[in-house]
Amino acid sequence: MDKQDNNGYVPGLKGIPAAESKISFLDGQAGLLTYRGYPIVELAQQSTFEEAAWVLINGELPNTDELTRFASDLRANRRVKYNVRDIMKFLPIDGDPMEALQTCVASLGMFYPGQERMTANGVNADSEFVEQMIIKILASMATLVAMWERIRRGDDPILPRTDLTYAENFLYMMNEREPDPVEARIMDACLVLHAEHTINASTFAALVCGSTLAPPNLVVASAIGTLAGPLHGGANQRVLNMLDDIGSVENVAGWLDQRLANKQVIWGFGHREYKVKDPRANILQDLLEQLREHRHGQISPLYERAKELERCAEEHLSPKGIFPNVDFYSGLLYEALGIPRDQFTPIFAISRTAGWLAHWKEQITHNRIFRPTQVYTGYEPRSYRPMSLR
Repeated sequence: MDKQDNNGYVPGLKGIPAAESKISFLDGQAGLLTYRGYPIVELAQQSTFEEAAWVLINGELPNTDELTRFASDLRANRRVKYNVRDIMKFLPIDGDPMEALQTCVASLGMFYPGQERMTANGVNADSEFVEQMIIKILASMATLVAMWERIRRGDDPILPRTDLTYAENFLYMMNEREPDPVEARIMDACLVLHAEHTINASTFAALVCGSTLAPPNLVVASAIGTLAGPLHGGANQRVLNMLDDIGSVENVAGWLDQRLANKQVIWGFGHREYKVKDPRANILQDLLEQLREHRHGQISPLYERAKELERCAEEHLSPKGIFPNVDFYSGLLYEALGIPRDQFTPIFAISRTAGWLAHWKEQITHNRIFRPTQVYTGYEPRSYRPMSLR
């Protein structure tokens, strides 16, 4: 925990509990992450994004009927109003995809109104409205990201299909082709891995916004804005740029030595919580190996540079508890699936929406508005001076 001053102030609130939650748990020493008690390793290997989202939002593994109904509801709500598409067409094509996504998510409440139902009986939100909006927002996220990718290329969006899973439909809308089953399964696992990670910056932003009983689309929009910051999202894109700069496997050791000597960041290494290799990084590396085998060894040369960088960094960084995190290998997978680098963070947002909405639902059942205090360091009270005396 960061050092406190005499007033108890901790910069960034590091280590200060801000909420009680039953949704996820991590043990940074053991490299353990669970959703509702279920280890992320098991969920990534055996579950689907739809099922993982259900677990996060509702607390238990679904039975067949529950999962079928939930997946069916998501499929039925993939389309968004044409007005949202028209909003995108007026955005600059070279604009940040995260800003486009935040703009469109923020607008959803105008097309699916119901804010007054957030204060039913003066306190609690209308449970039917909560469930409807969870479905609508979660179903829309992948559609919005894929729509923006098409529109900024100058093409019309591809209509979503209801015969495909969440991951399959996203890849279909992005690439306008039937998704390869292996690639779709890998995308599904990536969505599971990024769906939740306790009270991080974007989730905390969602909690603060949600505590005012703001409508859920604005809760998610506030989280998207927070994720857009370079200290939270975008590291996997910078990992690939870093691997490009290295140039070749032979350059890795010398590049790393110089980088460390200059005390520069090694993107994709280190995590505020984990003191061992991020369990999600292990899974993502396994997925890369599966994809390489599926493609008969044909995969980006950046992957070999990444593995060599991890090997070289182990001697220097592992004694300090610095290991690859979730961003180190995820960008390699996304690029191998044909996704542009500046869309990596929007994909993070697609997945993390399940966690954001789970926390929102949990919070509004016993809501209390966030109102932290501050440590004032300004002037003592003083008198106003007229302009002629300044």
